[in-house]
Amino acid sequence: MIEVEVRGDIEQAIRQLKKKLQLDGLKKELKRREYYEKPSIKRRRKQAEAQRKLRKLQIRMSRER
Repeated sequence: MIEVEVRGDIEQAIRQLKKKLQLDGLKKELKRREYYEKPSIKRRRKQAEAQRKLRKLQIRMSRER
């Protein structure tokens, strides 16, 4: 569960909450679930995410050498 303690400035607490939601991936998940996604589109999106993750890992590994 994501919690933000409010001490005075509410605007700052809202910014902290948004940041935590973004880092947790909850904001992205809610946006994705806003509309129905066909299974074929979902499969394509997951494949693209996996490719991006793999490419990012390969770049990171090549920099370490």
